[in-house]
Amino acid sequence: MRHILISASFLALAACGLNGTDGNQDDKQATVTAAPSDENLADSMASNDAAEGQQSAIDIPDSEERPIMQAQVVMDRRGFGPGVVDGKMGLSTENALMGFQEANNLEVTGKLDDATRTALEKWDNIPATRVVTIPAEWASLTFTKIPDGAEDQAKLEELGYNSLDEKLAERFHTTVDVLKMLNPGGKPAGMKGTDGAATPSPVATPEPALADTAQKTFFKAGQMIRVPNIGADRISPDAIDKEGWEKTLASLGVGSDQPSAKKIVVSKAGGTLKAYDGNNKLVALFTVTTGSKNDPLPLGDWGITGIAHNPPFAYNPELFWDVSDSEEKQQLPPGPNGPVGVVWIDLTKEHYGIHGTPEPQTIGRAQSHGCVRLTNWDVARLAGMVSQDTLVLFEA
Repeated sequence: MRHILISASFLALAACGLNGTDGNQDDKQATVTAAPSDENLADSMASNDAAEGQQSAIDIPDSEERPIMQAQVVMDRRGFGPGVVDGKMGLSTENALMGFQEANNLEVTGKLDDATRTALEKWDNIPATRVVTIPAEWASLTFTKIPDGAEDQAKLEELGYNSLDEKLAERFHTTVDVLKMLNPGGKPAGMKGTDGAATPSPVATPEPALADTAQKTFFKAGQMIRVPNIGADRISPDAIDKEGWEKTLASLGVGSDQPSAKKIVVSKAGGTLKAYDGNNKLVALFTVTTGSKNDPLPLGDWGITGIAHNPPFAYNPELFWDVSDSEEKQQLPPGPNGPVGVVWIDLTKEHYGIHGTPEPQTIGRAQSHGCVRLTNWDVARLAGMVSQDTLVLFEA
């Protein structure tokens, strides 16, 4: 519940909570990317899938089958976000399954049952993981550990990623721990010589520049690693007209082609946000956090007044019940670790909006200050679906 001024449009935006709200931006770290071709402005780690009905060429086979992760990456590509892609059944994955089932006229169980497995067989040619090379250019990036206090955060130019590891995890919709699991000993699972012992990077490159307060990293620029095989990350040339937003999408592994949402419905009980097209067909579902006892979700019909990409944040302690009013107001810079993430979708309900988070693993679990929070990659997708013509319904 705070106001953010976007100077380009003089749009006053409101947010709703420092602890647990989220951020992601067109950070400077994301400016170092390599497009795989002139037809795709995504980075060099973009997916390159086989044609439908054909099997993908796999240079380094995975050491094991990962059926749940494979279902997660397929649903993520189809717009039914499983939250953090980790190969485990959990709240967000069950929600994603329910969305996929509803959209495909299946019994809505939230389980990976036989009927759902059969429906997912269409995408059996998409493996659960793939091996990529971290761009060598990432060695020139600078990472700074974000301080806890708003006063110290306000002194930074941006609230960027704490480390290369964190940036890499967000790029593939997962966590650092999952990436470490997929790369025992620093090598892709399945690569000859992986024995759990520490091994050097396959490509020797300098480590990213670290500020005095930055975190040491497990991964390095130029290293080959196994990652969740997220896709739908193609960015079409000239598709993005917001300055810097193209680089933000690339840093999040999110494509520019998104379905149009005529209506979105946020369920307090279900902890989900559903997007419907003009024919009332479900086209996307994301797990969300929707408020708390002190700042409950404002039930009712609302509209969208504007969308801010990579917004700064006006921190006002008076608007937070759990922050002392004696703290000073601060103007916080934008960034993936900012309070409202990469996007603020402003609603007609004053002080309320839909936004991202610096802690994707807390979505659906930790409370918010009344607003609707998504992972940064999910809110970036949602921003491409909605407009001021989109209806917003908050229901119990």
